[in-house]
Amino acid sequence: MTIEVRVPQLPESVADATLVTWHKQPGDAVGRDQNLADLETDKVVLEVPAPVAGILKEIRVVAGSTVTSGALLAIIDPTATATATAAAAPAAAAKSGEVAATTAAAPAARGGDGAKLGPAARRLVEEKHLDPAAIAGSGREGRITKQDVVRALDAPTPAAPRASAPAASTRSGRTEQRVPMTRLRSRIATRLVEAQATQALLTTFNEVDMKALNEARARYKDRFEKTHGVRLGFMSFFVKATVEALRRFPIVNAYVDGADIVYHDFYDVGVAVSTDRGLIVPVLRDADLMSCADVERAIGAYAQKARDGSITLEDLTGGTFSITNGGVFGSLMSTPIVNSPQSAILGMHKIQDRPVVVDGQIVVRPMMYLALTYDHRIIDGREAVQFLVTIKDCLEDPARLLLQV
Repeated sequence: MTIEVRVPQLPESVADATLVTWHKQPGDAVGRDQNLADLETDKVVLEVPAPVAGILKEIRVVAGSTVTSGALLAIIDPTATATATAAAAPAAAAKSGEVAATTAAAPAARGGDGAKLGPAARRLVEEKHLDPAAIAGSGREGRITKQDVVRALDAPTPAAPRASAPAASTRSGRTEQRVPMTRLRSRIATRLVEAQATQALLTTFNEVDMKALNEARARYKDRFEKTHGVRLGFMSFFVKATVEALRRFPIVNAYVDGADIVYHDFYDVGVAVSTDRGLIVPVLRDADLMSCADVERAIGAYAQKARDGSITLEDLTGGTFSITNGGVFGSLMSTPIVNSPQSAILGMHKIQDRPVVVDGQIVVRPMMYLALTYDHRIIDGREAVQFLVTIKDCLEDPARLLLQV
């Protein structure tokens, strides 16, 4: 008796997925719930677990194919053994139509010791021809993350995989490479163009003096970490200040639906996270009910899930407002694009010492530029400016967040 491996039920909003990588080949032994393949959707990478333990008898879909929910991917023989089926592996691979070039790096990516790799880490391992068994994983349950692979590449070892990398191209041998966009990058491109084509986007700027916030964070960060078990960052203050501003200006928390304006009485704030696959925006549900510790824990958990490729579609949908922080990359000022169908997005930037006038005196203060891009169809300039000033006031005097004044 054989067992069929089919595409798991995709989320309602996802029509299909791309089969990116097979981690097992015909003739390989598989364990129950072991990841057989990666499916890439518009937003996340999904794993295809083995329904039973046994031998992978046949692969029906080649890497790079587009699949839908319930499509047959492979056949597992739960009664066979690796020894009995090893001789049949080449024939089974040929029958399945697998192209050798697409699977040549698969043994290295699988890892003979059962090492768990996130999708980003797996691609880097295959590209650099590394042995996952030689890489220490720092992710959940020992999962190897992209950062672990990068550290392994940078480590000064005699068997450094860099030796197998092609030599740098010279001017006499210049080449160019054409590669297809990933589904996520293609979806990001489509949504950004749609936002600019369908919304009347305008950006207003302000700057915030971070002195009071820096002092409060320095004063309480050790006690905060000891009490709550998480580090105190700046993002929790920005999220709380944003929620206060959304309370005062509910139109910024609304969106356009045809000829209607839809208002929200809840505050689901998306926080942009950069990954090797592109920008994703996991959502903090009911951010108004979260403490600073809750916000910091949630952001940390999302960042880890993004790094090891375990973030889900549910984590990324349903936000009412977004925050993006280009400052972590050194951006001094930018005009972020709204995450449609939302109507506004807050951009944070680099904290930089600058001379400013305070009480008639020129002093040096840690300053940050803020940017609010908004849909001018429903948000007037007055509301946008006052929204941004509210955030500025809350951050320059953090006691306002507690008193809501």
